[in-house]
Amino acid sequence: MGRYTLKLKTKTGQQHIVSNLEPNTTVQSLKDRITELTTIPTEGLHVVLGFPPFRQLDLSQNEALISTIGITNGDTLIVEEKLLSEEERQQLAKAKRMQEDEKLARELAAQGEEGSGILMKQVVPSDNSCLFTSIGFVLTGKVDPESSQYMRQIIVSTVNADKQEYNEGILGRPNEEYCAWILQPDSWGGAIEVSILSAYHGIEFDVVDITNAIIIRFGEDRNYGMRAFLLFDGIHYDPLYLESTSGEPPKTIFPIEDQAVYMQAEQLAQEAKSSRQFTDVNKFTLRCIDCDCMLKGQVEAQQHAKKTGHVNFGEV
Repeated sequence: MGRYTLKLKTKTGQQHIVSNLEPNTTVQSLKDRITELTTIPTEGLHVVLGFPPFRQLDLSQNEALISTIGITNGDTLIVEEKLLSEEERQQLAKAKRMQEDEKLARELAAQGEEGSGILMKQVVPSDNSCLFTSIGFVLTGKVDPESSQYMRQIIVSTVNADKQEYNEGILGRPNEEYCAWILQPDSWGGAIEVSILSAYHGIEFDVVDITNAIIIRFGEDRNYGMRAFLLFDGIHYDPLYLESTSGEPPKTIFPIEDQAVYMQAEQLAQEAKSSRQFTDVNKFTLRCIDCDCMLKGQVEAQQHAKKTGHVNFGEV
């Protein structure tokens, strides 16, 4: 069987030639080529054979050969972008992230030492308490959103007990106002809260920031003996754990001298950034809890807070 040459047409009038396709070309490879030429995302492709009988092609079986879905040499394919609901887009994005995580896990497993493990992400709810739920997971091995209020109380006790250290310049608001704010279940945690909880538990928390492909170490200067990893995508935290390749229980806390797991975290950050698994803080949508106003991006939220005094925001 010879090589395939296909003609692509789009609803906007574009035409492209796809040549030299091997007989063993997979559906996924064809979708990648179409996306490269048309810029239509692979998950949004709607492809129809361009000659009677007109027929939509089933592109769901990525590993299938193109010959098995009815494509023959010389065919014309009409390509358009199908409209997806927001729920479908979120489901596709989640599925894509899971595939990328699994791919990275396999690569790391192939590179890792026998009997070590693979650093994996544990997804926690996006409920504005994700940081606290993530820290709860690395400490207990359980996803328990109820633990967030306990951690908020720890933070308030620490901040309230040292008003000189935790002043308005550090907190961004008066000490008492901050304490009341952080107790609210829809208030986000960040660097200040990670630092306080690191000191309280005597563990170094390493935040794997995939927006910049770096690891920010909280408690590094305190010479703690153990560390745990948190993945940060720009607005959301998830905990990381080591899935053993030798049948041992998953691990969430590691000796500081364990460089193998730290190197896995570094590679995960780089891989996740290159595949753009992070949230663009200039584009994500927020809702002001105080006045129900919808805001786009971090800048609008900051401007709204300065203008109105409202500081309670929720992710949409």
